[in-house]
Amino acid sequence: MQAFIPSAAALLASLVVASAVAAPKGDAEIRHGRYLIATSGCNDCHTPGFMQKDGKVAESEWLTGDAMGWQGPWGTTYPSNLRLLVGSMTEQQWLIRARQPMRPPMPSPSLQAMTDADLRAIFRYVKNLGPKGDPAPAYVPPGGLVMTPYLDLTPKNLPSVAAQH
Repeated sequence: MQAFIPSAAALLASLVVASAVAAPKGDAEIRHGRYLIATSGCNDCHTPGFMQKDGKVAESEWLTGDAMGWQGPWGTTYPSNLRLLVGSMTEQQWLIRARQPMRPPMPSPSLQAMTDADLRAIFRYVKNLGPKGDPAPAYVPPGGLVMTPYLDLTPKNLPSVAAQH
């Protein structure tokens, strides 16, 4: 029995070392993706109630989209459910999509400035969260009927074009 204990301890130690060697890259990428999501403001729009609750929303609810619209001269846009969107894409499709222009208020230049490694980390983090929630409402063109709550981001009191010359 005493010979078994050191053997079992050695086996356990080798399993711990093997698991640490096999998984850190994936875990590190997922942690980096979480960090990017948390610090880039993604939750502000893509997680319902995040701003209103001062960020105190369970991580299990992150990135499920929102039915609160953002209306401006471009029409009314909705923060997509990233967990469903990313869940339906390959990593390569995500890299292409993240580099495309998007309607306001999405800060697409911020995504476009990220490295491929950053975007892959975000992709892997969101994939790791798993699918949850419903799709966000569809885009409504300018002048269209909006049936959800929305924030009006239409500029007010702009100087006239003639005054700028």
